[in-house]
Amino acid sequence: MSDYYNAFEMSPVPDPGPDAVAPEPFRGIYGMPAFATIPTSDLAASVDFWIRGLGFFELFSIPGSLVHLRRWAFQDVLLVSAAGVPAQAPAMSFSFACVLNQIDSLVEACRALNPNSVDGPRDTPWNSRDVEVITPENARIVLTAAKPFDPASQEARNLEAIGITPPDVGRGDNDEHA
Repeated sequence: MSDYYNAFEMSPVPDPGPDAVAPEPFRGIYGMPAFATIPTSDLAASVDFWIRGLGFFELFSIPGSLVHLRRWAFQDVLLVSAAGVPAQAPAMSFSFACVLNQIDSLVEACRALNPNSVDGPRDTPWNSRDVEVITPENARIVLTAAKPFDPASQEARNLEAIGITPPDVGRGDNDEHA
């Protein structure tokens, strides 16, 4: 028996596939369940990279001290003005979902802004394609896109081995768990 259940209806992330369409940028105001706060010594340069490279938009700002950026719903970043930033990126990373057809353009955009900012893309054992980006403030950001699910794949066997079974027609079956 598994304690896992499908709850995909809670997420803005679309079903994986070559024709998956990314959700529109979300401009609503909500109580953020999680967000990243990233210090930067050059707020303008950081905002430029996050917008032109990573596809975020400015939700609002407090001039000279904070810029709230967002992509999809629940993908929030607060860039905050700081005297300095770490000299190198930490081992820790923060991941943001995207769709497969965004990976190449995000890689190109980030490399155009900083040729050495991107590592990847690479496929993972848990059925995603990931790109690691080091931002101007030395944050380690991972853009991750789910790949189409192949029930005969090694990735499917990896997930099944830990009790995660493929999503099926039971989407929306969260009612009994809510």
